[in-house]
Amino acid sequence: MAELPDKQVKRLKALIAEAETSLAAAKELLVSLMGDDGTVAVVDTEENIGKVIEGVFDGQNMVGSDGKTYPVPANYASKSKLVQGDILKLTIADDGAFLYKQIGPIPRKQIVGVLNQKDGHYFVTVGKDEYRVLLASVTYFKAKPNDQVSINIPDSDVKSEWAALEAAL
Repeated sequence: MAELPDKQVKRLKALIAEAETSLAAAKELLVSLMGDDGTVAVVDTEENIGKVIEGVFDGQNMVGSDGKTYPVPANYASKSKLVQGDILKLTIADDGAFLYKQIGPIPRKQIVGVLNQKDGHYFVTVGKDEYRVLLASVTYFKAKPNDQVSINIPDSDVKSEWAALEAAL
């Protein structure tokens, strides 16, 4: 069999990582709907709804329409590949559980850069620009400083501080 060009191998690895991420997100959603024991968890009945707040993802947290900041689990943000500016809905159940759902993904573009680490934080450098990325994403993709990575950023003229790690190349 002829050797595959390096670029094709990298693209295949990225596609496999993307598929694994989608599968993990689907499994997580299934567990949230069914519960660990396989029974359907009812969350949207009148007595279980609790409080619903919509807000904007800032790269780490959700800034609610009420002006408060709500912590978004890093694993959820990472696996869902949330981008700064995405619209989220937070349901705070009567038992205090926080349930997030992405309801308004903003237009995004994918770019390639180099992963770096400074003062315990991870950044992706693209030309002269730097974008912070979540530690959970870096560990999920087993990326290391100086690795080439693909990131998603908002497709707008406004410079974002954060990016979503798409894949380690």
